[in-house]
Parts: sequence; structure tokens; C-alpha cells
Amino acid sequence: MPMNGAGLIRSVIAGGVGDRIPFMPITMSFAARGIGVPYLLYATDHHALVKGQLAFAERYGADHVSAISDPAVEASDLGGGVIFYDDEPPANDDAKAFLLDKSRLASLKIIDPGEGKRMSNRLEAVAGLASAVSGTLLVEGWIEGPCAEGADLRGLSRLMMDFYDDPDFVRELFEFTTRQAISFALAQIQAGADLIGVGDAASSLMGPDIFVEFTLKHHKTIVTAIHEAGALARLHICGNTMELMPLLVDVPYDIIDLDTLSPVAKARAALGPDRILLGNIDTVSVVRGGTPEDVHRTLSDCLHDAGNQKWIVGAGCELPGDSPEANVMAMGTFARGHRP
Repeated sequence: MPMNGAGLIRSVIAGGVGDRIPFMPITMSFAARGIGVPYLLYATDHHALVKGQLAFAERYGADHVSAISDPAVEASDLGGGVIFYDDEPPANDDAKAFLLDKSRLASLKIIDPGEGKRMSNRLEAVAGLASAVSGTLLVEGWIEGPCAEGADLRGLSRLMMDFYDDPDFVRELFEFTTRQAISFALAQIQAGADLIGVGDAASSLMGPDIFVEFTLKHHKTIVTAIHEAGALARLHICGNTMELMPLLVDVPYDIIDLDTLSPVAKARAALGPDRILLGNIDTVSVVRGGTPEDVHRTLSDCLHDAGNQKWIVGAGCELPGDSPEANVMAMGTFARGHRP
């Protein structure tokens, strides 16, 4: 009997074995387009998100459903400025960052995710997905990583200067963002999440020395908390992360996403044969601008570069909302047609 999506992903993570390759793309805008709703509704109304994820999984054969919507959820509830667009993901407003004045950090308190307007919406989305799939697909929650959330609260350019001008402030800030991230992760696990994605895009902008000094230990703390709560953990860092890969060897993420700038072969060499990799075909030139044949060829290259094992079909980042349906279908077809 064929494995269902949840069983397949767990089997591949546990031992690299499955009757096919899992298919786990990030589908935010594409899922919203698939059910004909503006992205603002998808990002702010859990009913729309659940409907979009279920529709995508059914049509394209995804092995998981995800509550990810945008990187501004936590910062919005913590008081940061957020720009809401009709048909694009909400974005943090650097000009209205909560920590324009660094002294405000001293009074910043951890928010109960159930009390935050946007965090509670994500909890509802997780619960709705878990109820709908009843264990057949893996349910993914999502949090912002320590550096990404620090950038959301302080402003990215200011944070980059703070690493040099006020390192003690950065350390205190990351202690806070880590505690808030864990609180949000645990609440999503309690709501029914099997897997927590950790998005830490800002980490790709720092060198390995800064990553080690300020951020690495917090990722270990977050993964440990997720695992102790009984869930799996996935790391997603946009951009070129090849200098960070050797540093992640001892950080036990169950899945590590690779953006297009991070070659699969180099990641495999850095992380070793046992780590589960995901990605990394180009979202623009291949998924949106290519053909199904291009998708198949590029995924074949990824599978080869991963050593024909412990690899999951996905793109370098989110599937563009205007991607041709035939190309997305080709991704799912490739996954179902290959066995590691």
C-alpha cells in the first residue's frame, strides 16, 4: 500500500527510505491564486489559507500543507509597523520598526501567541489544516528565526550596523526573539503542527563569524525545543548560504532548504550524507519561466547532486503566484515518479 504524505516524509527523515520522493514546495501566492482570493485575505484569514493549502495538495499531489503566509506575523503582534498589500504578502515597514529606539527592548514582553491577532490566526490555520488532513499529510507551522525577527523589529540596515556598533544590544535582542519564536512554535505544535519551519532570511547577509557569534546557538536552542515538543524542524534561509553550511552540521534540523544560490552538491559535501536537503530549482527562470521539460531536467540534476538520496522536491523559495500550472504539476509528477 502506498505511503501517505505524512508517512512518506517521516520515513525519509528517519532513514532516507520511501516509496517515492516527497513533494514539499512553499506555495503561498500560488495557493491563493488557485482558489481565486486576493493575497491579503489568504494571509489574514485562516479559512482562506486552509482552503488554498488543501486545494493545492489535492490538485498537485503535495505531501504536506503549510500555515506559512508572510514574515511579518510576529513583528505585527509585537507592535512593529507592517505594510499590507492587496495581492502581495504583508511586509515589515522598516520606517516604523518597533525598535527604532533601542531602549524599547527593555520593556518588550513575550506575547502569548493565542493573544496576538496575527499569531492566533496562524494557530487557527494550523488547527484547521490538522483537522482536515487527519494525519494523511504533514502539517507545517512556521516561525521567524532569531536574526530575521531581530531585523523585523529593528530594521534590517540598522541591525547590520548594530552587530558592530552595539553587539550587547544584538545579543539581548536575539535572546528575546528566540524566546518568542519558541513560544510561537510550541503553540503551533499544540495546535496540531507536525513540523515547524524556521525562516531566517537575514542570516544569509552576515558572514560565518557573525553567525557563530550571535545566531548559531539560538538555532540549536530552537531546534531542541521543537524536538522536545515532539515535532520536526525545517530551516529555510533565502540567498547564498554556502558559507553557513559547515556551521549547520551540528544543528539538528530535520530538513534544510537550499535557495538557488546554494548548490545542492556543495551542500551535500558540507553537511554529509545523512542530512535531508530540499530544493533548489530556480523559482524565476525554471518554475515560472521554463517548461515542464526544464523542470524535469533541473530536478534530475538536483537529485543526482544530492547523491540520489535524502532529498525532497521543492524550489529555491516560494513558487511564484503566476507560475504555469504545467510546471508545478511537473514538479509533483517528478516526485511521484522517482524513488531515492
